[in-house]
Amino acid sequence: MSPPVICFGQQPCGFFPRRFLQAKFVTARRLQAEIGGEIVFFLHDSDHDCRETQTTLRHLKTDQPQTFNFTFANKLQRKFSPLFLKRIPADWPASTARQLPNFVATRWVDAFKQVSATNVADFCLEMYRRMELLDGIRVVRSGDPAVRRAACDIPDCFVDVPHEGEVVRARLIDGALKLHEGGASYIDLLRIDFAKEQVSPTRDSRLRWMQSVIHCTHYICGAGEQAYLNPADAPEITFVPRDTIDRSDEAYTDLPS
Repeated sequence: MSPPVICFGQQPCGFFPRRFLQAKFVTARRLQAEIGGEIVFFLHDSDHDCRETQTTLRHLKTDQPQTFNFTFANKLQRKFSPLFLKRIPADWPASTARQLPNFVATRWVDAFKQVSATNVADFCLEMYRRMELLDGIRVVRSGDPAVRRAACDIPDCFVDVPHEGEVVRARLIDGALKLHEGGASYIDLLRIDFAKEQVSPTRDSRLRWMQSVIHCTHYICGAGEQAYLNPADAPEITFVPRDTIDRSDEAYTDLPS
């Protein structure tokens, strides 16, 4: 019998990860201690929603929360480019680092200053590494062309396409490529031929697409995921709810014990 593969998925969720992601790490490591196998972090860096990387920190003296986020090269990129292609302006790291001593320990300020990544997804991932959250964990990224080539075909998908000098993540709807502006408003793009390397899943097709590559035996699911994941899409998976954690949407900045 093959060893267990314990997986959890998440978008980059802040340059300090949100506490619900930390809870997934903890749940996965505890399960690994019980049953063995490897842990895989499915990083959905193809997502384009810039709100995913909002980072809420608490002031060390007043305990008041403050929400930070990356700034972006331009409005089109902010709204529609995948996270792995959202470029970070050169002045953002230093500007943010100057504020961090009021919110996090010196160790994390120093770690933040050492990150040199120039896009949002890479920056978040490098911070998670420097926080030692990824030790012993294999990372599989939805934006990786090799992962996309290996994945199953999905009609319900997004497609990365060029538009006005940027690469945007367009929804494929009835054969047409569209950018969702909000509500019932869409921007229609020219239909072009595209390859599997440009395709990423929607929320509803993500589980089946991910599983076709990772072949996990156990999946750690968050509170939100439990509401929409369809176990019938992958009946071979044992779904394990993540541990509960307080202030789940705030950033995790604890020092390792």
